[in-house]
Amino acid sequence: MFAEYNDYVLNSSRQLGWITEDQEKSTRYALDSLPGASAISYLEEQQILTAVQCEQFRKTIQDSIESQRSNAPEKESSSQSHSPTTLHVNQYLDYGIQKGASDIHLSPFAKPTMRHSGGLQFIDEFPTLSPSDTEALAYGFLDQEQINSVHENGSVEFSYHLPGKTRFRTSVVRQRRGWEIVFRIINPKIKTMDELGLPEELKILTQYHNGLVLVTGSVGSGKSTTLAAMVEEINRERSDHIITLEDPIEYVFEAKKCQISQREVGTHTHSFASSLRAALREDPDVIMVGEMRDLETISLAITASETGHLVLGTLHTSTAARTLDRLLDVFPIEQQAQIRTMVSESIRGIVCQQLVPRADGNGRELALEVMFNNPAVANVIRDSKTFMLPGIMQTGRKQGMRLMDDSLKHLLEQGKITINEAMIRCENQKTFMI
Repeated sequence: MFAEYNDYVLNSSRQLGWITEDQEKSTRYALDSLPGASAISYLEEQQILTAVQCEQFRKTIQDSIESQRSNAPEKESSSQSHSPTTLHVNQYLDYGIQKGASDIHLSPFAKPTMRHSGGLQFIDEFPTLSPSDTEALAYGFLDQEQINSVHENGSVEFSYHLPGKTRFRTSVVRQRRGWEIVFRIINPKIKTMDELGLPEELKILTQYHNGLVLVTGSVGSGKSTTLAAMVEEINRERSDHIITLEDPIEYVFEAKKCQISQREVGTHTHSFASSLRAALREDPDVIMVGEMRDLETISLAITASETGHLVLGTLHTSTAARTLDRLLDVFPIEQQAQIRTMVSESIRGIVCQQLVPRADGNGRELALEVMFNNPAVANVIRDSKTFMLPGIMQTGRKQGMRLMDDSLKHLLEQGKITINEAMIRCENQKTFMI
């Protein structure tokens, strides 16, 4: 099919006078050495055709694909159903949902891949994808604005909804080999804090009416799931106005006792900072900030937490001490003394988490580091002595505080994780040496 489209593009370009005979021959020669490559992408990358000319071809080809889909018989043969040129991304996503995957990767010159229990696995039921396959798959579900974003910026990120199934955090990028698509599968059901196995003490963090609560961890550590569970706890137990600022919207909340407003960065607002500034004028009680990624957003979040709002946010840090250092280090030196004082008064708690593969290979276990604010914690924040936090947290176990190493050690003693997994994730390996 795509060989025909490549012929159409080259023949039409020659007939329209957009390329010369020599350019057509050299392009065909280049495409012969790049199996599955798209003539449109090649001509655009080599600046032989303009972006407008390429877009005209893409629109014509997309119309042709849609026409073929609408005229195709409802039941296809088994050989057709596993051909990339007849598939829609929804079929890969359906497969991932059935297998309990957390992510689906569709990359050029590679088999479709899924992440399961933290590791990547090839999906052998589907054939290897070519650059033309992944580009066609992207065109099959992106709208025109999203397609334009990929061409202009090289990527687009958004939330994709599979009707009757679930939502996906979606990223489409152009890379050296072609178009690449990655989906993060979002559980349609928002789990409660109890269902996630979160400590009972963490519910205290959802009962404050002001202050700053941070959930931290690496990408894929379950921060969004924990944050959603905390918001849902507030939604069920309080009568407040909750505003969520996300990029993109992942979990969709249904109002219970609270009024909930969800805004998506890039769709409903330009940035976290601008949406947070606007949120302060919308009479909120609770504000969830999907990612505190820059000075302006962090500054506004701290200000909001001081002025009578409970602010829940995330950072990509691994321990409570590093979280506080990251929070403070974004500010200029001359402001840090003042900010340390503000944070020491406004911080309510920090939850750092990791998802560790189980010893039996069946799923992952949640390891947590938990810090609550108390006079000792506030003092080390003000005095810029966050290196003393681990000691304070060890003595604060009765309050529900715990270190990541203690959580990993507990899971290891229960036989839920292996010593190797504990060793590569811990802060102090001596804790695990026998």
